[in-house]
Amino acid sequence: MRDVTPETLTQAFADYAAKAGDARTKEVLCSLAKHLHAFVRETRLTHAEWMAGLMALTRAGEISTPERNEFILFSDLFGVSALVDMVNTPPGATSCSNLGPFHQRGAPPLPDGGDLWKGQPGEVMVVAGRVLDAGTGQGVAGATLDMWQNADNGFYAAQDAAQPAKNYHALLTCAPDGSFAFSTTRMQPYTVPYDGPAGDMLRALGRDAWRPAHLHVIAEAPGYRHLVTELFLADDPYLDRDAVFGVRSDLVVPLRRIPGASAPRHLQAFERLPGTVLHAELVIRMARA
Repeated sequence: MRDVTPETLTQAFADYAAKAGDARTKEVLCSLAKHLHAFVRETRLTHAEWMAGLMALTRAGEISTPERNEFILFSDLFGVSALVDMVNTPPGATSCSNLGPFHQRGAPPLPDGGDLWKGQPGEVMVVAGRVLDAGTGQGVAGATLDMWQNADNGFYAAQDAAQPAKNYHALLTCAPDGSFAFSTTRMQPYTVPYDGPAGDMLRALGRDAWRPAHLHVIAEAPGYRHLVTELFLADDPYLDRDAVFGVRSDLVVPLRRIPGASAPRHLQAFERLPGTVLHAELVIRMARA
């Protein structure tokens, strides 16, 4: 096309895609081009700025590994990951939220009442709740919770050679009525990696790299859509400035301190609980498939 202009380039891109084999692929990529072109026109992007962006992407590729993907981090920090989660959350269901880089497949099984604390450092926490049908409010039979969190030092097991393999990772089988309880330690806030180009962006914008303390959960049950989410502690100082925009109101969990003797008696660690423990009550609502 010889006579392309800033005003006709977007249509030219769409015309070039006329023979696309898949309609959805065409729709997504043509829309992406449309918004990229609009961005360049709106900001009147200079050659130097365009090249700086390309070099940031080049550096992102150079430092990315299977354990750390800088492109996913950029998606998180721009809020794109959060927006994909939000637009894909079914009505009435618990909000989707960040998967994060530290999920490990093959988590050890944990029965209802199981113990993740195991006497490790940190404030002892008792977590109890139910998995409910988002439409009926009834307990979901056959629900499992694939859970992971960091230790009291702020590190996940995959980051910390001093921790046992898959420490604070568990696949919990709920009771037939969808209820569950387990003991653990209070999870801690931590920073996303900020030693690469994504961190350069945070510094340029004067932004925090912190994430509030949270428990990761993948909830699954026969006949239901699987749910990837995070549950946040209500007293965390970073709730309103999460670097990856993962916090939603329904994911913030109230906390209270209770006597250890008031915890559910079927906890494996019940006899070893200290005099006072932190207590969190969770409700997880799942949408039917």
